[in-house]
Amino acid sequence: MSDRQDRPRAIDRRVRLQGEPVDSCPRLLPEAERGSVRRITVVGEEVLSRPCREVTEFGTSELSALIDDMFLTMYVADGAGLAANQVGVDLRLFVYDCPDDDGVRHVGHLVNPVLELPDPGRRRLIDDAEGCLSVPGATMAVPRPDRAVARGCDKDGKPLVIEGTGYFARCLQHEIDHLDGHLYLDRLSARDRKDALRQMAARREDVFARREKKAAAFGARYPAS
Repeated sequence: MSDRQDRPRAIDRRVRLQGEPVDSCPRLLPEAERGSVRRITVVGEEVLSRPCREVTEFGTSELSALIDDMFLTMYVADGAGLAANQVGVDLRLFVYDCPDDDGVRHVGHLVNPVLELPDPGRRRLIDDAEGCLSVPGATMAVPRPDRAVARGCDKDGKPLVIEGTGYFARCLQHEIDHLDGHLYLDRLSARDRKDALRQMAARREDVFARREKKAAAFGARYPAS
């Protein structure tokens, strides 16, 4: 018999909804079914380059409607996460529907998030491909820690702690970067940034066409960019 430490770890593959495992979760969330598609901001727009304001009013219909719209907009754009300033709203809030490297699906929203990363001595960087809905069509390798914790609250003010590994940890870091006024382009060398912008120029119209087609499948219209 092998030692207990040699046994492969058991993975709870249930969907994590707002950080908690659930037995079932629809592919299209009720939030998205209630939402409307909003225009996604593009690199160069001022709202993407400044830190977002803290949410101070919770449990409002306006906040719920924004989250609904963000979920549908994210699905239409085939995204894994979307920050509020990516739909032109200057608030510290993001939504996500993202797998981790074990194939576990993580779904939810987080308001006023604060990011915690491992100490530098215990940090393992993964240099992997990363894209952004606000840099349509571009993908570049970006080094990120393979673990992250985001602390914040839900739309009603209930405290939340969301833990991520692998690709989901990358998603948490990417979205909180947005809320701090940064794009992943800011983490690139000048040469790689130019390459990403060239990719975007060549592919953005195809990306917008796919979004329009996906929006139509949801019975919606994608706003003009």
